[in-house]
Amino acid sequence: MSISWETIQIGLALLLVVAAVWLWSRGLQRETGLPGGDVIYTDSGTWFRNGEPLFANNLRLVGKPDYLVEQHDGMIIPVELKSSHAPQEPRPGHLLQLAAYCLLVEENYGIRPDFGIIQYTDKAFAVDYDQDLEDELLEVLDEMRDGFLEEELDRDHNDWRKCAKCGVRSHCYQRLA
Repeated sequence: MSISWETIQIGLALLLVVAAVWLWSRGLQRETGLPGGDVIYTDSGTWFRNGEPLFANNLRLVGKPDYLVEQHDGMIIPVELKSSHAPQEPRPGHLLQLAAYCLLVEENYGIRPDFGIIQYTDKAFAVDYDQDLEDELLEVLDEMRDGFLEEELDRDHNDWRKCAKCGVRSHCYQRLA
């Protein structure tokens, strides 16, 4: 049985197309800031969407990370996407949000992430999930729970843009916008 020159050319063309698509998909993955591995959860509206948030009942914490990526060694990495340009360092609130997702991964999957990723439009930060960051998160959660018992809480910023985006500004007596 002999293979014609045309069959070889078609096979080579298909191989080149497959290689080009594979390289293109790798470039797209790098652009998203996702680490290597399988996306097992997403709340970004791409690929598939998970309807269920993650819970840590003992802490009364709930959240929906943008992505969870399971790496080949079994580690699960939370990835948080931000629509703004990157600051010099991640913003404190973004760090705590990512820490909350790391804690939720540990509670829901039984795997403590070593780190998480904050992806701004132009730069990504890999943030170590260490004991100091977890302790800071737990302290803030305690403060927030204590605040639930207060009749009125004072505004914690002087940024009119935050007030303009706030969902409860119509009921706030300290609003700036």
